[in-house]
Amino acid sequence: MDIANITNMTRRGFLASAAAASAVAAAPRVGAAAVTTESHHWGDVRLAVATYSLRKFSRGQAINIIKDLGITYINVKSVHMDYELSERRLAAARREFERAGLEIVSGGNVGLRKDDDDVHYHFKYAKNAGFPVMVCAPTHKNLPIVEKYAIRYDIKVAIHNHGPEDQYFPAPSDVMKRVKNMDPRMGLCVDIGHTVRTGADILEEIEAAKDRIYDFHVKDLASFTDRSSQVDVGEGKMPVAAIFRLLKKNGYQGVVGLEYEINANAPQLGMAKSFSYMRGVLDGQAG
Repeated sequence: MDIANITNMTRRGFLASAAAASAVAAAPRVGAAAVTTESHHWGDVRLAVATYSLRKFSRGQAINIIKDLGITYINVKSVHMDYELSERRLAAARREFERAGLEIVSGGNVGLRKDDDDVHYHFKYAKNAGFPVMVCAPTHKNLPIVEKYAIRYDIKVAIHNHGPEDQYFPAPSDVMKRVKNMDPRMGLCVDIGHTVRTGADILEEIEAAKDRIYDFHVKDLASFTDRSSQVDVGEGKMPVAAIFRLLKKNGYQGVVGLEYEINANAPQLGMAKSFSYMRGVLDGQAG
């Protein structure tokens, strides 16, 4: 099934938008050549892929899928650039992405839960991989260590909030409480799916953290209290249009990365539907 034939599967608000419908028709087929953004407003918010979405695929397979989705920007998970790779092999992996026309804007999530040596090791990895931003999950205790290496290696830190199960950083505001007086490189990656499960207002959380948001993960949920209710973006309750309006109002310079956690063995169609919806929202807002 190609994307032009799936409009009946998206939610009522999407179908009601002529701009959204045209975006679905214009979206790339899964397995087809990537499309351009000419005559569209998809660049108003830079859409990206968090390659964790493609964790069951090799690097080469992931690259082909991302290109078919018409996406340029990526957040690279270690499954596609392993922590154990030498500096030379990391450089080669990066060139593989770049030759395909993909730009690495961040890497992670990296679990920085240990001591100085471990944190240092992962910062060297991020530097050798060429990550301008490292999405990570430290503790409260080792934040000064993380800050030290963020300064030394001049890498922005985007602390990922992980919802009510996260004892350290459930919501973006929990990150901001800890980093607001630290070096400006210390910031956050807002995960909207995890944020809403804390009961926090997602728009208020984004607004309060706007000066320190260095990465952004998007997903949709059918229920804001059920982690397992993730659905294709546009088929749940997430206020995507309002989020995009707020990001544009605030002049957000980072990317909005789809972190697609369902149907790991065959996520292509769901990812394509999600991007079609988000592109439709952007075209609709511009119109």
